[in-house]
Amino acid sequence: MKTKITKAVFPVAGLGSRFLPATKATAKEMLPVVDKPLIQYAVEEAVAAGITDMVFITGRHKRAIEDHFDKAYELEATLEASGKRELLRIVQQVVPKHVNCIYIRQAEPLGLGHAVLCAQPVIQDEPFAVLLADDLIDGEPPVMRQMVDVFTQHQCSVLGVQDVPRAHTKQYGIVASSPLSLNLEKVSSIVEKPHPNVAPSTLAVVGRYILTPRIFHHLQQVQAGAGGEIQLTDGIAALMSEEPLLAYRYRGIRYDCGSKLGYLKAQVAYGLKHEELRDEFAAYLQMVS
Repeated sequence: MKTKITKAVFPVAGLGSRFLPATKATAKEMLPVVDKPLIQYAVEEAVAAGITDMVFITGRHKRAIEDHFDKAYELEATLEASGKRELLRIVQQVVPKHVNCIYIRQAEPLGLGHAVLCAQPVIQDEPFAVLLADDLIDGEPPVMRQMVDVFTQHQCSVLGVQDVPRAHTKQYGIVASSPLSLNLEKVSSIVEKPHPNVAPSTLAVVGRYILTPRIFHHLQQVQAGAGGEIQLTDGIAALMSEEPLLAYRYRGIRYDCGSKLGYLKAQVAYGLKHEELRDEFAAYLQMVS
């Protein structure tokens, strides 16, 4: 019997220092792209993949995320009394009724690997997805749906990857791999942020993962690196000694919203797709270009 993916982990405890002062008092994952925060795009992508349990690994000053996915009684009552039915529908559908939101506090910022490890009490012995909200990926079907389909067929861990310029390898986990089928490769090694001169390839892991529960065992063994952080890449490298690992070249356009330039590109791209705004926005961009 094939295992299904029903749980997703969202590591949202980071400080968002590259967006200060905007992130001084709010989570970077709550930064809006047009009219939705980044974290909502990530949750919608998970929902589209059939995932029902959303596990948020939070930190201090992240209450805005919990509030966003909670019921807003006063706001909903005000909108209903004002007859603003469409806005009321939008607010009520931020998270579908069949979806569960679970919050776990990461007491110290000890890295992505540690954040994933914090989810173990909820995930237990099930395979699960990991989505990094500041990687906004516009795919059809949504990228996590694509990756769940790959997992359903192969029943092993899957990394979302894309080619990057060689000069940028020091910003990513980089894999060495061999082709398996269309857009799918078998990973032979993975290294965290290698210098361009020694990077095994230019195939970079972006913020989408499907992992088997065995990853927790390896993350518990990983030694903390620079800054005392536990790297998810190190845990995945250890996992490969026991299980096959696949790299999936997803179909979609990624916007690195952890950078200011990537965030601005996303605003333009999603503004041009927005049903209410696209025509006027396109005209404005043409006027100022």
